Amino acid sequence: MTRDHGGNIDAAMERFGGTGWIDLSTGINRCPYPIPPLPPEAWTALPTACAKAALIAAARKAWGCTAPMLATAGAQAAIQMIPRLRPSGLARVLSPTYNEHAATLAAAGWRVEPCADLAALSGADLAVLVNPNNPDGQSHAPEALAALDVGLLVVDESFADPVPDLSLLAQAGRPGLLVLRSFGKFYGLAGVRLGFVAGHEADIAALGAMAGPWPVSGAALEIGRVALADADWAGQTARRLAEDARRADALASGAGWRLVGGAHLFRLYDAGDAVAAQERLARHRIWSRIFPWHDRWLRLGLPGTEEEWARLSAALGK
Repeated sequence: MTRDHGGNIDAAMERFGGTGWIDLSTGINRCPYPIPPLPPEAWTALPTACAKAALIAAARKAWGCTAPMLATAGAQAAIQMIPRLRPSGLARVLSPTYNEHAATLAAAGWRVEPCADLAALSGADLAVLVNPNNPDGQSHAPEALAALDVGLLVVDESFADPVPDLSLLAQAGRPGLLVLRSFGKFYGLAGVRLGFVAGHEADIAALGAMAGPWPVSGAALEIGRVALADADWAGQTARRLAEDARRADALASGAGWRLVGGAHLFRLYDAGDAVAAQERLARHRIWSRIFPWHDRWLRLGLPGTEEEWARLSAALGK
């Protein structure tokens, strides 16, 4: 099963040469949360139960969640473990979407069926959807998701920070529901490798046993705790991203690209010829994401600094 990803900036540099690339091939905030001063023990001591509890408390408060929650080494770590929570059976994945969900399920022996609409997920032993979806930004109301008849519903909310009304975290304590969150995307600190999974106490306990005693570094625990407690930064960032999305859409429209969809952290365009559009941007040392299953679509993250915006404008203006 194909497992292509954005973020492969080293491949871009090897192919096209040059330095000083802007990596817009991912949906990662390029104006990251400022890393706070860290106590020495964040680096020198094993992570403590108190530090883990403080992070979880900050996450619950930030996202309005009271359910059991586990911090993991990125949402990807939870995605890797979830297929082992249940005996393998029929899994349905709302597609196209982030391909690691289907790939990890298939690797664990699940029979995976891609589905093009929400209703088709019903009847599966396990169903997965990303809300808002990557790469097209399609979103679904919590009521519609809660009504699905599936054995275990996995909702990946990695891009939901700016749209809290879409979240199912308030319901995550009920049996048969797991909700994933990414820290690195909205907070722009993907290298910290921090994510969360919330759900019923039995499932979270089982995932915790799989993850082991120290799934997250002491530095990640402290950075996450401070960042998640900063509601002012989160609100300002959500507003800026909405404005930046409109700015990117205007530049793309001027280049003749048609908006297909997107979320606060990325946009999806019909660029006509996706390969040619990616190479056009690459000549300006801007890396973007194209897909092996669609020859017209190009996904673009949002620039951070004004210098980055100027370079994107120049690339799309020629």
